[in-house]
Amino acid sequence: MLWGVAFASFMESLIVPIPLEAILIPLMQARREKLWAISAMALLGCGIGAALGYGLGFFVFDLLGDQLIAMLSTPEQFESIRQQIHLHGFWYVLSVGITPIPFQIAMLAAGATGYAFLLYMLATIISRGIRYFGLGLLVCLFGNQAQNIFEEHKIGASIFITVLIGLIWSVLLFS
Repeated sequence: MLWGVAFASFMESLIVPIPLEAILIPLMQARREKLWAISAMALLGCGIGAALGYGLGFFVFDLLGDQLIAMLSTPEQFESIRQQIHLHGFWYVLSVGITPIPFQIAMLAAGATGYAFLLYMLATIISRGIRYFGLGLLVCLFGNQAQNIFEEHKIGASIFITVLIGLIWSVLLFS
């Protein structure tokens, strides 16, 4: 079961732009004794997928970039993301990784721009760790109500966390 979670997270990070939360929360509710292991395996799968996605962007973007962009977004949206990564790399990847925005386009852009791999992975692990272990905490605190609470507050929580990251980023940038 845990390797299945890692595989689902790997697929979600690379190919399937459907948030993993739809299966993680019910699984964590059903297997509360393993909710931290579930969070860790989701993070492991995502990390492997993020590394592979970066590699695709870095090594094969020139060959397949147009097709990948067509599958995941528009050329204009990709160019905007590419510029954001070039200007604000770590913080951009961190914010996209926390919000429910599909992460695939950011990982391809990070690889295509040659953004520092270790910083990219650090931002990915921090952001996705917040998401997956945050879900574990939600289930730990609220049990069977976790899914309803998540659905009610996911947009507000994403906005709050993104604003918080923006404030931290601004303080560090201008200090």
